[in-house]
Amino acid sequence: MKNQLHQLYTSLGEKKLIEHNSQVIEQEIAWFSKVLTQRIEDYFSHTGICHSILHSPPALSDNHSTYGNMVSSFQMTPEERLVVMLALLPHISPHVLDIFCIKNNNIERNYTEFGGINSLSRTGFIPTGETARFLIAGDDVTKGFFASRLFTHDHYFYKENIIKLSGTTEDGPSLSGILKISEEYLQLLTTGKPYYPSYTSDFPAKKITTSYEWEELVLDDEVREKVHEVIDWITYGESLLQDWGLEKRIAPGYRALFQGPSGTGKTLTVSLIGKVTGLEVYRVDLSMTISKYIGETQKNLAALFDVAHNKQWILFFDEADSLFSTRTETQTSNDRSANQEVAYLLQRIEDFPGVIILATNLLSNIDTAFIRRFQTLVRFQLPDSRQRLQLWKQCYEDEKIPLDQAIDFETIAETYDLSGGNIINILRSSCIRAIKRENQKVTHKDILEGIKKEYEKLGRLFPK
Repeated sequence: MKNQLHQLYTSLGEKKLIEHNSQVIEQEIAWFSKVLTQRIEDYFSHTGICHSILHSPPALSDNHSTYGNMVSSFQMTPEERLVVMLALLPHISPHVLDIFCIKNNNIERNYTEFGGINSLSRTGFIPTGETARFLIAGDDVTKGFFASRLFTHDHYFYKENIIKLSGTTEDGPSLSGILKISEEYLQLLTTGKPYYPSYTSDFPAKKITTSYEWEELVLDDEVREKVHEVIDWITYGESLLQDWGLEKRIAPGYRALFQGPSGTGKTLTVSLIGKVTGLEVYRVDLSMTISKYIGETQKNLAALFDVAHNKQWILFFDEADSLFSTRTETQTSNDRSANQEVAYLLQRIEDFPGVIILATNLLSNIDTAFIRRFQTLVRFQLPDSRQRLQLWKQCYEDEKIPLDQAIDFETIAETYDLSGGNIINILRSSCIRAIKRENQKVTHKDILEGIKKEYEKLGRLFPK
């Protein structure tokens, strides 16, 4: 459905789509207000009669609105539409819910049946799951049970990250949480603009891109072939599952492990996979994910996977051995917690329907239980002299870089065993040296000084 919504945004433009969205939402608010008014009147009438106009929502003939497409795609029931509007209203028309602020004079507080919470940061009514149950069912216990099913983990509200109950506690009522619409669907239903999450503690990952093209990637044939296995899955996986009927035998997700020394092109390769397939790549910040407090790492990862679920993104865990490390013998509570986190990761990775790529410098640090679950293991190697020559020329080939004719890249490539990342560092330092001089030409000496610096960082002796 989201691809369809993104196409709608592209074809209409943001201004036109906002106009369509606002027209349809206004119709839905008018219907919601009638349902709300009737429910309140029935509640205070004490006659036992329940006049319901819940099952007469407006016909949404406008297929050029995000909300109209959403109703059609999910075949939403009137109850589901009512819940979506209830979650949306505090953001766009909070006054519609002011009627819930009525106080029960007998107990000098709000009516328990209405649910909702009092916020210290705002004066408007904040609906909860109990509010949704009241609107849908009133005093009808049976209907209330059916209304509760809208907030289970197997409902598409939860699976598609549309609406969740936030702030519920283990010992509290199941519907006491705040009815929270996700940032993604709040944006889609208003501006219609495709959603790309910001880097926060709830989503500790950043989108990464590259200006390089696939043809500029320097890899040996064996590594390139294995990388293509990932691209082939992204390209043909859906057809394999749907058209060939293999969805019962093959899980929808794909997992790849990139192993190799720093600077050998692992991150660049992941970025280029996203570029050639049209998928967004998000690199997970493990420093924001891993916590010394028991249970916090699992909580952080749950938030990350919940946001990424069904987004057709590539999740990239760099230096993954810090998180996906070998399990230890259980001796302390911390050991048990760490092993639980590993087990939890295994389950979330198994269930994730998108592409997950892990990168590590040391394969021995990765738990073998993880390795067995990867469809592809790609071993990146330091480039040989031929590949190094290609990298040197590629880095310095820009016509804007003034080069001394005496530079012998073939000898440099043959003599100095360096990675692509090292060569990029040398490019930076040698060009800065040249800029500082009057003639502003990169010389052989500039490059050698850069090489010497990289060797020192690697703790290796510089060849004389």
